[in-house]
Amino acid sequence: MTLDAKIPPGPLAEKWSKHKFNLKLVNPANKRKYDVIVVGTGLAGASAAASLAELGYNVKAFCFQDSPRRAHSIAAQGGINAAKNYRNDGDSVYRLFYDTIKGGDYRAREGNVYRLAEVSVNIIDQCVAQGVPFAREYGGLLDNRSFGGAQVSRTFYARGQTGQQLLLGAYSALNRQINAGKVKMYTRTEMLDVVIVDGKAQGIVTRNLETGKVETHSGHAVLLCTGGYGNVFYLSTNAMGCNVTAAWRAHKRGAFFSNPCYTQIHPTCIPVTGDHQSKLTLMSESLRNDGRVWAPKTVELAQKLRKGELKVTDLKEEDRDYFLERKYPAFGNLVPRDVASRNGKEMVDEGRGVGTTGVAVFLDFADAIKRLGEDAVRAKYGNLFDMYYQITDENPYKQPMRIYPAVHYTMGGLWVDYNLMTNIPGLYCLGEANFSDHGANRLGASALMQGLADGYFVIPYTLGDYLATIGPKPIDANNPAFANTKKDVEDRIEKLLALRGTKTVDEYHRELGHIMWEYCGMARNEEGLKKAKGLIQNLRADFWKNAIVLGENEELNQSLEKAGRVADFLELGELMVDDALMRKESCGGHFRIESQTDEGEAKRDDEHFAFVAAWEYKGDNQPEVLNKEELVFENVHLTQRSYK
Repeated sequence: MTLDAKIPPGPLAEKWSKHKFNLKLVNPANKRKYDVIVVGTGLAGASAAASLAELGYNVKAFCFQDSPRRAHSIAAQGGINAAKNYRNDGDSVYRLFYDTIKGGDYRAREGNVYRLAEVSVNIIDQCVAQGVPFAREYGGLLDNRSFGGAQVSRTFYARGQTGQQLLLGAYSALNRQINAGKVKMYTRTEMLDVVIVDGKAQGIVTRNLETGKVETHSGHAVLLCTGGYGNVFYLSTNAMGCNVTAAWRAHKRGAFFSNPCYTQIHPTCIPVTGDHQSKLTLMSESLRNDGRVWAPKTVELAQKLRKGELKVTDLKEEDRDYFLERKYPAFGNLVPRDVASRNGKEMVDEGRGVGTTGVAVFLDFADAIKRLGEDAVRAKYGNLFDMYYQITDENPYKQPMRIYPAVHYTMGGLWVDYNLMTNIPGLYCLGEANFSDHGANRLGASALMQGLADGYFVIPYTLGDYLATIGPKPIDANNPAFANTKKDVEDRIEKLLALRGTKTVDEYHRELGHIMWEYCGMARNEEGLKKAKGLIQNLRADFWKNAIVLGENEELNQSLEKAGRVADFLELGELMVDDALMRKESCGGHFRIESQTDEGEAKRDDEHFAFVAAWEYKGDNQPEVLNKEELVFENVHLTQRSYK
């Protein structure tokens, strides 16, 4: 199937403005005749729901949390990118575009990425107007800091809690519309399927997480803003509730799933300490502005540190290997996440890891404290340092942090065109849930940027084009498709509740995570991926025989919730492995051991793999069909990435 991304013709800098003019409009008096469903209330969902309601549409918003402000967007720490060039250090819209394309290892669309850079400047103005308390310099101007993959300071931040402050801004805008009666908010409600009528998305099926009641909701369009699927790895920096269910059920109804194997590994996370953990904790990339990453120079020194025979503060400067500064002098500690993660893993693989497990490297602030003073460091990173202390009982002001890479973000997701519509008319996908802007590796501080760009500045234009085409005729909620889809959901719930085996759902989830991390994580090879495919197939078959799901549907039942989500992860995991097997190149966060340069860096194969992989579901236990969207680069030259 030929995929039409609907990228407008013409010069890059004019595409979005010309496209907006050519889009059909819905006149203000007609907007109140349309119902729009928004699933998810993170940055993308809350900003979209608030913006569309402000325009006059009737919005139904859904989240499985008890409040929209508990969406996982609050967990983002370090900042949000925007090409304001306040520092006068050479930044521009084009440089942000170029850094993002290069950071994604040339596996993202030029048109989408340029638009993202273009509207980034508006996001900051919007959020300042909402009262988001961005950090400011002494004179009152907004402050900036640097992030990986850039040689300019373009990241706006609110201490180490930028995501939370941005979400509070979007949440206040959303609450205004709830109070005005333009948004009807459904909390503690999980979407379990999408209703397709005559090839168009016209509703969803949900389950009330408190009562178990299964309901249908109709709308002229459905917007999925449900975040990423990193929890397929079990241990990740995502909240435990984060899942793939909404996107996966849409995929099984015909929406293409793109680049599922593109997973971002974040280099600065608190290391795993044992099997008791259910999630991992992120230490913001912003820490690499002032923290220096290092490992002991020799295996012998690392062993002494692990055994407690030597204190880290006793290690002489000449015995420390600041490996990122040594290997990448131009970017130093601020190389992109995939590069920093892979190098951290190399140190551990060489036997130079630290901590009791030996699976960590150091992030050291001694130089910054000496240069700036402890108070200045505390003002920048105080809440992050406190969080580290609370978890590890180690004082990062007195000794280096221990860090190690962990699963953080997913660049894959539902395929969307330039208008953010999937291949199913009327079904849109925003934010991390789609694949569109980050290629094979997301640059830090770009997730918040994409979520708010999609919700505040893209979907309010592009949605109207579709709605004007279908007209304001009310959706027929009595169409048999609604009852049939609801029956499918109820049958699946009954099937899950009938499981009375001996293994808990968490056991299956943990086992899947081990397989994914071992064979489809930071480094992959053909043999391992083929083994992983068989292991996942066996695990899924065992799940449907031997899992135990307790309780009933007509109640709060977290065992049932988890079972549905893990069943979807088991299917997604196999598709991720298939995608990784197909892509016989290394790029960004996807490192195929068979495809690397002489220096051990990722080696792309632009001749055979400069495309978006869009997978088409063909039925249970049937191989999915690969559709390709060829990537065309007219404004950037494809080169081997170098941060040296």
